[in-house]
Order: sequence, then structure tokens, then C-alpha cells
Amino acid sequence: MTTPLLRVEDLRVTFALRSPGDLPWTKPRLLRAVSGVDFEILPGETLGIVGESGSGKSTLARALIQLVPATGKAIWQGKTDLLKLSPREMMAYRSDIQMVFQDPLASLNPRMTVGQIIAEPLRTHRSDLSRDEVRKRVKLSMDRVGLLPNQINRYPHEFSGGQAQRIGIARALIVEPKLLICDEPVSALDVSIQAQVINLLDELQRDLGLSMIFIAHDLSVVKHISDRVMVLYLGREMETAGSKALYADPQHPYTQALLSAVPIPDPVAERAKVMIPLDGELPSPINPPSGCVFRTRCPRAAPKCAQEVPVLTKGAHGVACHYPGPLVTAGKATERA
Repeated sequence: MTTPLLRVEDLRVTFALRSPGDLPWTKPRLLRAVSGVDFEILPGETLGIVGESGSGKSTLARALIQLVPATGKAIWQGKTDLLKLSPREMMAYRSDIQMVFQDPLASLNPRMTVGQIIAEPLRTHRSDLSRDEVRKRVKLSMDRVGLLPNQINRYPHEFSGGQAQRIGIARALIVEPKLLICDEPVSALDVSIQAQVINLLDELQRDLGLSMIFIAHDLSVVKHISDRVMVLYLGREMETAGSKALYADPQHPYTQALLSAVPIPDPVAERAKVMIPLDGELPSPINPPSGCVFRTRCPRAAPKCAQEVPVLTKGAHGVACHYPGPLVTAGKATERA
């Protein structure tokens, strides 16, 4: 049996919030951004994580690399719990786990050239390399992501959003990581540029044998790049399955609603599709609903949903729902994309 590259168990991220007028003895409000998430990633596998804004996707990613405090376990290669490491101990693993951020320009230092930006991880993790070797690796990393050699001395503001994201990807890949975490890397880009960046990541994943966590709020974005997909809602895992199985037969009503919002290129099929609207707003993670956190927007909610927290079922297709299965509307199963 293949040992998972990363195995996450009961991951939780909670923030204690205080208002400016709170007295010192006032009990802080707790914001539970991530609540008991479990998953694993195999070598060379891509896990897509989807959900609305506020579902805890980015917080989960930042917790894995200790950018925010978290509890639970994150076992690296079956040996080391990353969440138990001190900042100094974690430095030894940062070259193995790299991250590509959502806003490409905001993640690049405007005072540094492209060559300096891409070389920065090498100065931190491979200080033994000579200047010539660093420059050689920078050019190789630029070539991998489709950047031209004559762009090495330019500054970030001289590039488009798609090109800036390529710089961020080149910077992440230069230390040859085993796991690449992509936190909504295409959400700030035009649709045509999104496709280019996704195809680039897919190609790099195959060529370099990378494992990836690909985060997005749009299920259509992760469809072709992910081997498995995990759906989050208010910090909880709603459904996890192989990509094909989840798109062909979603079992959770939240997943079904997200899929119904995905446009279909065929006009006939698009008109025939039955939309599953999500009524209301995402509840506050400071005061989440009792029982199933999705029940306040769920079309099949029952009294049991307010009383018991659904447990994610075991197996290849896990669902955290008391009443999983095809959504029934007006006596018939709702059509899905």
C-alpha cells in the first residue's frame, strides 16, 4: 500500500475574536474556521478543495504550512507531524511544501526583479549554491512556466496577471517541492488566462510528479485537474470522492447546488438543466447552526438535521449528510449538470 505523502486528521483552526470595546475579562468570541477535516494526499495526486467564499479553504491551506495556528495532525510521509513542529524545525520542510497564492501581484515584491524573486527560495534553502548555479536554475524554472529569458531583469508591474502568476509558480517550483498548494491561483484572472494557468499546472504536475492541493470556489475549475475533490462548507467536509464519481453522481445537496451553477456549453442541455438555488447567506462561523451546518439552506432538511451532526461516511465516496442521494423536487429526481 502506498504511504500517503500527507495525511491530515481532525484539523481544526479556531480564532479568538475581541472587539475594541471589550473589557479584559470579557470572554472572546470563537470563530471556528476549520472544524475537524480529514484527508490524505498520495504521491503524484491532485486534491481539489472547493466551496463558497468563507468555507475555510484558504485557512486550511495556511494551517498546513503553519501560517495560522491549528490543532490536529498533519503527518508528512507517514513520519512527522508538521503541526507539532517549532518554526525552526518547520524550516526543514518548507522546501518540500510550497504555495502559490491567490493574488499574483500582491504575492510578489515590487522592489525585486523577476530573477531575484524566483531565486529567493534558493537563498533561503540552498545557500550552498554558487551565483552561476542559482542563475542557471532560475532560467530553467522560468522556461518551465513559459517565461522568456529576457524578462529576468523586469519588475512585477511590467507583467500581466497571468504572467505574474507564472512568476509565482516558478518561484514555488525552483526548490523542487513534493507538494504544491495552489490557493485559488486563477480566481483573479480572465477566463482565457485561467485555462492557460490550469493547463500549465496540469502539465507541470505530470512532468515533475508533483502532488497538489488545488483550491477553488468553482467546481468547473477543478474538474479536469483533480484526481479527487473535497467539498467544504463552513469549515466542515461535506463530500469527498474521486473527480469522476463526484461530478457524475454527487450525493450531498450542497455539492448538487454547486454543480447546478456550472454552465454547460451545449445550449439545449443548459436550458434543460434544473437549477438548485442556494437560499440565504452563508451563516457566520462565529455562531454556526446546530447539527448539520448546511441545514439552514438545505432543501431536504429535517428535524434530525438540527439535532445531530452528520458524520462523514467511510470509503471512496464519503458524504456527511443524514439524507444523501439524488435531490428530489416535485416528486422526481432533479436533473444535474
